[in-house]
Order: sequence, then C-alpha cells, then structure tokens
Amino acid sequence: MTHLAATATLIATTPAQPTLPGWAVLAVLALALPLTYAMVCAATPFGACRHCHGVGKTLKPNGHLKRWCHRCDGTGLRLRWGRRLFNYLRQLHRAGTR
Repeated sequence: MTHLAATATLIATTPAQPTLPGWAVLAVLALALPLTYAMVCAATPFGACRHCHGVGKTLKPNGHLKRWCHRCDGTGLRLRWGRRLFNYLRQLHRAGTR
C-alpha cells in the first residue's frame, strides 16, 4: 500500500490487468495483410496499368490517340506482382515434380 502525501488515507494498489501484448497484435496483422493480398490476387489477378492508368493508350492534349501503351500492349491491364510470384512458384513446383 502506498500513502498519499497530504493525507493518512491508504490506497490499495492492484496489479495491472493483463492485456494483449503489442507483439501479438503485430503478429496478427503480419499474417492478415499478406493473406488479404493473396485473396485479392486470386480474385483479380490483373490491375490497371500504371503507365496509361488503365486506358491502354496515351493521348495528345487534344484527345487524339498518340500511341498504344508499350507496357501493357494497349490492354490497360498489368499482372499483379503477387500473382506473378504465385505463377512462378507454381511453375517451379511443376518443373520439380516431373
């Protein structure tokens, strides 16, 4: 028990209640974020091309076609890096089991 400085009242101190440690929260987040991204890659393996913003072509200021996007070949889509990794690992597994 601790004494207050100006009074003779005793205050009983109780130990702090155990809470979920910060590292456990970080561990849950570290597992949840990659799994969420993996589900996004499985559901929608393609994203918008960053060069042409999903349009598939670059435009002149007057709105006419300048040229087709060379990064996405005019499709406006790019393969996500998570899906690329999945395709590589799948190909590596198939090559190793033959």
